[in-house]
Amino acid sequence: MQFNPADHPHRRLNPLTGEWNVVSPHRTKRPWQGKVETAGGEVRPAYDPNCYLCPGNMRAGGRRNPPYDSTFVFVNDFSGVLPDIPSGVYSPHPLMVAKSERGECRVLCFSPRHDLTLAEMEVTEIEKVVALWAEQTLELGRLYRWVQVFENKGEIMGCSNPHPHGQIWAVSTLPNEPAKEDFNQRRYAEENGRVLLVDYASLECGSERLIIENDHWQVVVPFWALWPYETLVLPRRQVLRLPDLTPPERRSLAEILKRLLVRYDNLFQTSFPYSMGWHGAPTGEGEYGHWQLHAHFYP
Repeated sequence: MQFNPADHPHRRLNPLTGEWNVVSPHRTKRPWQGKVETAGGEVRPAYDPNCYLCPGNMRAGGRRNPPYDSTFVFVNDFSGVLPDIPSGVYSPHPLMVAKSERGECRVLCFSPRHDLTLAEMEVTEIEKVVALWAEQTLELGRLYRWVQVFENKGEIMGCSNPHPHGQIWAVSTLPNEPAKEDFNQRRYAEENGRVLLVDYASLECGSERLIIENDHWQVVVPFWALWPYETLVLPRRQVLRLPDLTPPERRSLAEILKRLLVRYDNLFQTSFPYSMGWHGAPTGEGEYGHWQLHAHFYP
Protein backbone atom coordinates (compact mmCIF):
# COMPACT_ATOMS: atom_id res chain seq x y z
CA MET A 1 0.00 0.00 0.00
CA GLN A 2 1.47 3.35 -1.01
CA PHE A 3 1.98 5.90 1.78
CA ASN A 4 0.37 9.28 1.16
CA PRO A 5 1.55 11.98 3.62
CA ALA A 6 -1.55 14.07 2.89
CA ASP A 7 -3.74 11.40 4.48
CA HIS A 8 -1.93 11.43 7.82
CA PRO A 9 -1.66 13.88 10.71
CA HIS A 10 1.39 16.11 10.78
CA ARG A 11 2.90 18.65 13.13
CA ARG A 12 3.09 22.39 12.67
CA LEU A 13 5.10 24.71 14.88
CA ASN A 14 3.25 27.50 16.65
CA PRO A 15 5.88 30.28 16.65
CA LEU A 16 3.99 32.22 19.34
CA THR A 17 4.17 29.47 21.97
CA GLY A 18 7.02 27.34 20.65
CA GLU A 19 4.76 24.27 20.74
CA TRP A 20 4.13 21.71 18.01
CA ASN A 21 0.45 21.25 17.14
CA VAL A 22 -0.71 17.99 15.60
CA VAL A 23 -2.88 18.75 12.59
CA SER A 24 -4.97 16.31 10.56
CA PRO A 25 -5.75 17.43 6.98
CA HIS A 26 -9.10 15.62 7.11
CA ARG A 27 -10.26 16.61 10.57
CA THR A 28 -13.14 18.78 9.24
CA LYS A 29 -14.36 16.04 6.83
CA ARG A 30 -15.23 13.34 9.36
CA PRO A 31 -18.82 12.04 9.52
CA TRP A 32 -20.56 13.80 12.42
CA GLN A 33 -23.22 12.19 14.62
CA GLY A 34 -22.79 14.47 17.63
CA LYS A 35 -24.84 17.44 18.76
CA VAL A 36 -26.31 19.69 16.06
CA GLU A 37 -27.81 23.05 17.04
CA THR A 38 -31.08 24.09 15.44
CA ALA A 39 -30.96 26.96 12.98
CA GLY A 40 -33.68 28.92 14.76
CA GLY A 41 -32.14 28.98 18.21
CA GLU A 42 -33.62 30.59 21.29
CA VAL A 43 -35.70 33.75 20.85
CA ARG A 44 -34.84 36.19 23.64
CA PRO A 45 -36.61 39.41 24.61
CA ALA A 46 -34.88 42.78 24.24
CA TYR A 47 -35.20 43.14 28.02
CA ASP A 48 -35.34 40.32 30.58
CA PRO A 49 -36.48 41.30 34.10
CA ASN A 50 -34.66 38.23 35.48
CA CYS A 51 -31.31 38.99 33.81
CA TYR A 52 -28.68 40.38 36.19
CA LEU A 53 -26.94 42.17 33.29
CA CYS A 54 -29.94 44.06 31.86
CA PRO A 55 -30.25 47.80 32.65
CA GLY A 56 -31.86 48.64 35.99
CA ASN A 57 -31.88 45.06 37.26
CA MET A 58 -30.55 43.81 40.59
CA ARG A 59 -27.27 41.90 40.72
CA ALA A 60 -25.82 39.60 43.34
CA GLY A 61 -25.09 41.32 46.64
CA GLY A 62 -27.91 43.81 46.26
CA ARG A 63 -26.27 46.09 43.68
CA ARG A 64 -28.50 47.48 40.96
CA ASN A 65 -27.37 48.22 37.39
CA PRO A 66 -27.85 51.79 36.18
CA PRO A 67 -30.27 52.36 33.27
CA TYR A 68 -27.38 52.25 30.81
CA ASP A 69 -28.05 52.76 27.10
CA SER A 70 -24.72 51.73 25.57
CA THR A 71 -21.83 49.78 27.12
CA PHE A 72 -21.52 49.20 30.87
CA VAL A 73 -18.69 47.87 33.06
CA PHE A 74 -18.70 46.73 36.69
CA VAL A 75 -16.55 44.72 39.08
CA ASN A 76 -17.47 41.04 38.83
CA ASP A 77 -19.66 40.05 41.78
CA PHE A 78 -17.92 36.65 41.76
CA SER A 79 -14.34 37.77 41.09
CA GLY A 80 -11.72 35.07 40.75
CA VAL A 81 -8.94 37.44 41.90
CA LEU A 82 -9.06 40.42 44.27
CA PRO A 83 -6.98 43.62 44.54
CA ASP A 84 -6.51 43.75 48.29
CA ILE A 85 -5.25 40.31 49.28
CA PRO A 86 -1.99 40.09 51.29
CA SER A 87 1.09 38.69 49.59
CA GLY A 88 2.21 35.28 50.75
CA VAL A 89 3.46 31.81 49.89
CA TYR A 90 2.08 28.46 51.02
CA SER A 91 4.43 25.53 50.49
CA PRO A 92 4.13 22.55 52.84
CA HIS A 93 6.37 20.60 50.42
CA PRO A 94 8.60 21.54 47.44
CA LEU A 95 6.07 19.78 45.17
CA MET A 96 3.20 21.89 46.51
CA VAL A 97 3.70 25.63 46.16
CA ALA A 98 0.97 28.29 46.11
CA LYS A 99 1.38 32.06 45.92
CA SER A 100 -1.19 34.79 46.36
CA GLU A 101 -2.10 36.72 43.20
CA ARG A 102 -3.44 40.26 43.25
CA GLY A 103 -5.84 41.28 40.51
CA GLU A 104 -9.27 42.49 39.39
CA CYS A 105 -12.15 40.97 37.43
CA ARG A 106 -14.65 43.11 35.57
CA VAL A 107 -17.73 42.38 33.46
CA LEU A 108 -18.23 44.34 30.23
CA CYS A 109 -21.80 44.59 28.93
CA PHE A 110 -21.70 45.20 25.17
CA SER A 111 -25.28 46.43 24.82
CA PRO A 112 -28.40 47.07 26.91
CA ARG A 113 -30.25 44.74 24.50
CA HIS A 114 -30.62 41.26 25.97
CA ASP A 115 -31.43 39.72 22.59
CA LEU A 116 -28.29 40.69 20.65
CA THR A 117 -24.81 39.30 20.04
CA LEU A 118 -21.78 41.11 18.64
CA ALA A 119 -22.62 39.63 15.24
CA GLU A 120 -26.07 41.23 15.38
CA MET A 121 -24.97 44.65 16.61
CA GLU A 122 -24.35 47.61 14.31
CA VAL A 123 -20.75 48.46 13.46
CA THR A 124 -21.10 51.77 15.33
CA GLU A 125 -22.18 49.84 18.44
CA ILE A 126 -19.28 47.40 18.14
CA GLU A 127 -16.96 50.41 17.84
CA LYS A 128 -18.11 51.46 21.33
CA VAL A 129 -17.19 47.98 22.59
CA VAL A 130 -13.70 48.36 21.08
CA ALA A 131 -13.41 51.74 22.83
CA LEU A 132 -14.42 50.12 26.13
CA TRP A 133 -11.80 47.38 25.68
CA ALA A 134 -9.16 50.06 25.09
CA GLU A 135 -10.26 52.24 28.04
CA GLN A 136 -10.28 49.33 30.46
CA THR A 137 -6.91 48.06 29.24
CA LEU A 138 -5.39 51.51 29.77
CA GLU A 139 -6.88 51.91 33.25
CA LEU A 140 -6.03 48.44 34.56
CA GLY A 141 -2.65 48.43 32.82
CA ARG A 142 -1.50 51.15 35.21
CA LEU A 143 -1.99 48.71 38.10
CA TYR A 144 -1.31 45.23 36.73
CA ARG A 145 1.18 43.55 34.43
CA TRP A 146 -1.33 41.56 32.37
CA VAL A 147 -4.79 42.69 31.24
CA GLN A 148 -6.81 39.93 29.58
CA VAL A 149 -9.85 41.02 27.55
CA PHE A 150 -12.00 38.05 26.55
CA GLU A 151 -15.45 36.81 25.67
CA ASN A 152 -16.93 33.35 26.13
CA LYS A 153 -20.06 33.19 23.99
CA GLY A 154 -22.68 30.49 24.21
CA GLU A 155 -23.90 28.05 26.84
CA ILE A 156 -21.75 25.28 25.39
CA MET A 157 -18.66 27.47 26.03
CA GLY A 158 -19.59 27.84 29.69
CA CYS A 159 -21.22 31.26 29.39
CA SER A 160 -23.65 31.64 32.31
CA ASN A 161 -25.73 34.45 30.79
CA PRO A 162 -26.76 35.02 27.13
CA HIS A 163 -26.79 38.83 27.53
CA PRO A 164 -24.01 40.18 25.23
CA HIS A 165 -20.99 40.65 27.47
CA GLY A 166 -17.33 39.86 27.97
CA GLN A 167 -14.85 40.08 30.80
CA ILE A 168 -11.47 41.43 31.82
CA TRP A 169 -9.06 39.73 34.20
CA ALA A 170 -6.12 41.89 35.26
CA VAL A 171 -3.36 40.16 37.23
CA SER A 172 0.09 40.99 38.56
CA THR A 173 1.90 37.99 37.07
CA LEU A 174 2.23 37.09 33.41
CA PRO A 175 0.12 33.94 32.79
CA ASN A 176 1.59 30.87 31.07
CA GLU A 177 0.38 31.43 27.50
CA PRO A 178 1.26 35.15 27.32
CA ALA A 179 4.63 34.32 28.90
CA LYS A 180 5.32 31.85 26.08
CA GLU A 181 4.23 34.41 23.49
CA ASP A 182 6.43 37.05 25.08
CA PHE A 183 9.48 34.75 25.08
CA ASN A 184 9.09 33.60 21.47
CA GLN A 185 8.29 37.02 20.04
CA ARG A 186 11.29 38.47 21.85
CA ARG A 187 13.58 35.71 20.62
CA TYR A 188 12.38 36.14 17.02
CA ALA A 189 13.01 39.90 17.17
CA GLU A 190 16.49 39.40 18.61
CA GLU A 191 17.41 36.85 15.93
CA ASN A 192 15.80 38.59 12.94
CA GLY A 193 15.43 42.24 13.84
CA ARG A 194 11.73 42.13 12.94
CA VAL A 195 8.36 41.53 14.61
CA LEU A 196 7.16 37.92 14.40
CA LEU A 197 3.47 38.52 13.74
CA VAL A 198 4.12 41.40 11.37
CA ASP A 199 6.25 39.05 9.28
CA TYR A 200 3.63 36.33 9.55
CA ALA A 201 0.83 38.67 8.43
CA SER A 202 2.79 39.57 5.29
CA LEU A 203 3.26 35.88 4.50
CA GLU A 204 -0.51 35.29 4.62
CA CYS A 205 -1.41 38.09 2.18
CA GLY A 206 -3.26 36.40 -0.66
CA SER A 207 -3.01 32.93 0.89
CA GLU A 208 -5.82 30.38 1.11
CA ARG A 209 -5.88 30.90 4.89
CA LEU A 210 -6.74 34.61 4.59
CA ILE A 211 -10.47 34.91 5.34
CA ILE A 212 -11.21 38.63 5.56
CA GLU A 213 -9.19 41.81 5.24
CA ASN A 214 -9.69 45.56 5.15
CA ASP A 215 -7.46 48.63 5.23
CA HIS A 216 -6.21 48.03 8.78
CA TRP A 217 -6.85 44.37 9.69
CA GLN A 218 -6.74 40.83 8.43
CA VAL A 219 -8.29 37.61 9.73
CA VAL A 220 -6.56 34.32 9.01
CA VAL A 221 -6.76 30.68 9.96
CA PRO A 222 -3.24 30.43 11.41
CA PHE A 223 -0.89 27.97 9.72
CA TRP A 224 -0.42 26.23 13.10
CA ALA A 225 -4.17 26.17 14.00
CA LEU A 226 -5.00 23.54 16.59
CA TRP A 227 -8.80 23.72 16.31
CA PRO A 228 -11.01 23.62 13.20
CA TYR A 229 -12.25 27.11 12.32
CA GLU A 230 -9.77 28.75 14.70
CA THR A 231 -8.90 32.29 13.55
CA LEU A 232 -6.35 34.99 14.33
CA VAL A 233 -7.11 38.72 14.03
CA LEU A 234 -4.08 40.85 13.18
CA PRO A 235 -3.50 44.57 12.58
CA ARG A 236 -1.66 45.51 9.39
CA ARG A 237 0.85 47.69 11.24
CA GLN A 238 2.63 46.99 14.50
CA VAL A 239 0.41 47.84 17.48
CA LEU A 240 1.38 46.96 21.04
CA ARG A 241 -1.96 47.26 22.84
CA LEU A 242 -5.64 48.07 22.26
CA PRO A 243 -5.34 51.68 23.55
CA ASP A 244 -2.73 52.34 20.81
CA LEU A 245 -5.28 51.88 18.01
CA THR A 246 -6.14 55.00 16.04
CA PRO A 247 -9.80 56.01 15.47
CA PRO A 248 -9.76 54.65 11.88
CA GLU A 249 -8.23 51.36 13.12
CA ARG A 250 -10.94 51.06 15.76
CA ARG A 251 -13.69 51.58 13.19
CA SER A 252 -12.05 49.05 10.87
CA LEU A 253 -11.74 46.56 13.73
CA ALA A 254 -15.46 46.88 14.53
CA GLU A 255 -16.26 46.31 10.87
CA ILE A 256 -14.05 43.25 10.44
CA LEU A 257 -15.25 41.69 13.71
CA LYS A 258 -18.84 41.92 12.52
CA ARG A 259 -17.93 40.37 9.17
CA LEU A 260 -16.09 37.50 10.89
CA LEU A 261 -18.82 36.74 13.42
CA VAL A 262 -21.60 36.91 10.82
CA ARG A 263 -19.65 34.41 8.74
CA TYR A 264 -19.36 32.07 11.72
CA ASP A 265 -23.14 32.31 12.31
CA ASN A 266 -23.98 31.79 8.64
CA LEU A 267 -21.55 28.90 8.17
CA PHE A 268 -23.06 26.90 11.03
CA GLN A 269 -26.60 28.33 10.77
CA THR A 270 -26.68 29.11 14.46
CA SER A 271 -25.47 31.73 16.90
CA PHE A 272 -21.91 30.41 16.84
CA PRO A 273 -20.30 29.70 20.24
CA TYR A 274 -16.66 30.65 20.71
CA SER A 275 -13.99 31.80 23.12
CA MET A 276 -12.16 34.98 22.12
CA GLY A 277 -9.18 36.65 23.77
CA TRP A 278 -7.02 39.70 23.04
CA HIS A 279 -3.28 39.41 23.61
CA GLY A 280 -1.38 42.67 23.74
CA ALA A 281 2.00 43.57 25.16
CA PRO A 282 2.36 43.28 28.95
CA THR A 283 2.02 46.57 30.80
CA GLY A 284 4.31 48.25 33.30
CA GLU A 285 8.07 48.46 33.14
CA GLY A 286 9.94 46.65 30.39
CA GLU A 287 10.73 46.86 26.69
CA TYR A 288 8.07 45.29 24.48
CA GLY A 289 8.94 46.41 20.97
CA HIS A 290 8.86 42.75 19.91
CA TRP A 291 5.11 42.45 20.57
CA GLN A 292 2.17 42.57 18.20
CA LEU A 293 -1.45 42.92 19.32
CA HIS A 294 -3.68 40.05 18.18
CA ALA A 295 -6.92 38.25 19.01
CA HIS A 296 -7.56 34.50 19.11
CA PHE A 297 -10.98 33.09 18.21
CA TYR A 298 -11.51 29.48 19.26
CA PRO A 299 -14.74 27.65 18.32
